[in-house]
Amino acid sequence: MNDEISGRLQMPEVTRRRMLKLGALGIGAFASAPLLAACGSSASGGGAGKKGGNLVIVRDHDAVNMDKTMVFSNGSLWIYQQMYEPLVIMTDDGQGVKPWLAESYQMSPDNLSCTLKLRQGVKFHNGQPMTSADVKFSIDESSKTKGGWEFINAAIKEVTTPDPYTVVVTTKYPWAPLIADLSCPNNGIIPKDYAGKSKDEFYANPMGTGPFMWDTWQKGSALTLKKNPSYWQPGKPYVDSVTWKVVPDGNARGLQLQGGQAHINEAPPWSSLQQLQNTPGIKVELFPSTRTDYIMMNEQKKPYDDVHVRRAISYAIDREALVKNILFGHGTPANSLMMPAAPYYDKNAPGLQYDMAKARAEMKQSSVPNGFTTTWLAMSGDQVDAAVAQILQASLKELGITMNIQNVDPSAQHDMTGKLDYEIAHSYWTMDLADPDELIQYALDPQSGGHSFNTGFNDPGIMNLVHQAQREFDKTKRQNLYSQIQAQAAESAFMAFLFYTPFPYATRSNVKGLKVLPTGYYHTEDISL
Repeated sequence: MNDEISGRLQMPEVTRRRMLKLGALGIGAFASAPLLAACGSSASGGGAGKKGGNLVIVRDHDAVNMDKTMVFSNGSLWIYQQMYEPLVIMTDDGQGVKPWLAESYQMSPDNLSCTLKLRQGVKFHNGQPMTSADVKFSIDESSKTKGGWEFINAAIKEVTTPDPYTVVVTTKYPWAPLIADLSCPNNGIIPKDYAGKSKDEFYANPMGTGPFMWDTWQKGSALTLKKNPSYWQPGKPYVDSVTWKVVPDGNARGLQLQGGQAHINEAPPWSSLQQLQNTPGIKVELFPSTRTDYIMMNEQKKPYDDVHVRRAISYAIDREALVKNILFGHGTPANSLMMPAAPYYDKNAPGLQYDMAKARAEMKQSSVPNGFTTTWLAMSGDQVDAAVAQILQASLKELGITMNIQNVDPSAQHDMTGKLDYEIAHSYWTMDLADPDELIQYALDPQSGGHSFNTGFNDPGIMNLVHQAQREFDKTKRQNLYSQIQAQAAESAFMAFLFYTPFPYATRSNVKGLKVLPTGYYHTEDISL
């Protein structure tokens, strides 16, 4: 989930948590077998890259803060995860996790605790060795925050440290997402007691064990991290520094890439991809992602408390037209609350696809058979949001629904939807870990702090399935539960699922080793020039 999600669709950044992958705002289960036995050490592989150089990444928005316990912004996450590393990380396919700062981990037979053996010889950026005391402090810190990522650690009962290189995480009850939860950015490892600083002092000049160290931040302009010369992976990182440069205009980002002032464009507009693909010296890659766009309907306001109204609207959305006209064909209509790159996604979930005859039939059964007037809360300056609104506006007119459009600043839209002060609006999500519970809990559990993805939805039957899935360790049974959840969520039409999109990246041809995970995270230690 991230609080602010990246502007992949040329949307101003909102929060991932609000999404919680507005904005990103990015996860946790075991599609593979991390629960079964201790796993061997595994760091990200790849051949040796060329040493040296200063990597420049252009993006459309700045970071917000480096506080890993509170900040959901993708623009922040993708930077601070280069400094704070977790005990385990997501596998490249997004379906599981593998050891990282922990060299192995093993669940207890009763599934109430996990024992992790730490990698020895790992040092923080100040040269201080990392031990189990730092791990306990880091996880405890993330568990006690209020209004941040603490929901990820809600099942944790305690963290104990039998010796300097052993950590035991005990849960209040069997919790299937535990190992994946430990890979979440909020559980990145930092020095105990902030290395003698206050929390604010630490996050203003942060440190971790990662491949890059804090250097400079000119807010609104550029943030630079420098190479960690004592990184625990021998020979890495390859480049001497990484700079994330803020260039809001999509055309300007493309020109800087072509002119050599930048090496990677983190957010090329969909409309520019074909031109970039035909530009000598430029590569375009579309990485599988967990990005999913939705239409939220506030069930606290009539007539959205009527399932027939919500179903009518969902049926009235021409998702193929959205993909063609907004994404230039670079996307797929969504059939589920979940996304194909996430564990336990069900490709056979029917969703509610475009069918105006069914939309009209639902309206006839509704409390407002002759239609009604509503207001779309739009994010001003957001081209995708505007295009979705215009296409939906035309479709709803056929159902007798007049949809007015109210433009507000993106941050205001985020705040208003978070307070359920809206009627209908657009949002999106990216996952942060390899388990569906991060999204499912936020979207369907009214007690999660997210008002069921800011919709006010509350279905005890679905919540019973959600709670069963959280405590089910058998993969086959868990898949069955999540398939039921996806089908019932679609039938409830608590949101209208729009489309799935990849992460588009444009790079200069001399960039080697860039691999973007389904969460949007990437390992800068593997990139060379």
